[in-house]
Amino acid sequence: MSGNIVLTGFMGTGKSTIGKRIAARLSRKFIDTDTLVEHKSGKPIAALFLERGEPYFRTLEREAIDQACSEKGIVVATGGGALVNEENVRKLKASGTVICLTATPEIILSRVQGNTDRPLLQSDDPLEKIRMLLAARAGAYAKADLTIDTSCLNIEEIVEKICFRLFTSLRT
Repeated sequence: MSGNIVLTGFMGTGKSTIGKRIAARLSRKFIDTDTLVEHKSGKPIAALFLERGEPYFRTLEREAIDQACSEKGIVVATGGGALVNEENVRKLKASGTVICLTATPEIILSRVQGNTDRPLLQSDDPLEKIRMLLAARAGAYAKADLTIDTSCLNIEEIVEKICFRLFTSLRT
């Protein structure tokens, strides 16, 4: 498999952690588009949201996706809202296989609770906010080539499942 492996999905589903593991297992380079945004802006994403707003962040995110998609044979982790933009979807799918990692709202909350680096969850009812964002993004996430629910799996089980699905689909 020479195309990119792109991990997307909501925050707290394991994109960065799983992406690093898959990249190590397959001896591939790993790129996290959120990290590219932070390096380019010189600021954490939470600060970008606070100071410049979500639209500015999404512009930087599109540029980071362009940069990642210009490389071949890598593993990419995107931000949780990256697939909402149709151009991002087109570029990511053209670069390789897009895998959406999912989890239940309750599991997501347990994984990200207390993390102040999640600007979209700074609300009085973060579980309701997660449910609302998941519903709003459901159509975008459905555009992935493959979906893996990470709710009840450990990191190694998720990596195994992704690698198995990727490489068995190549033979059929």
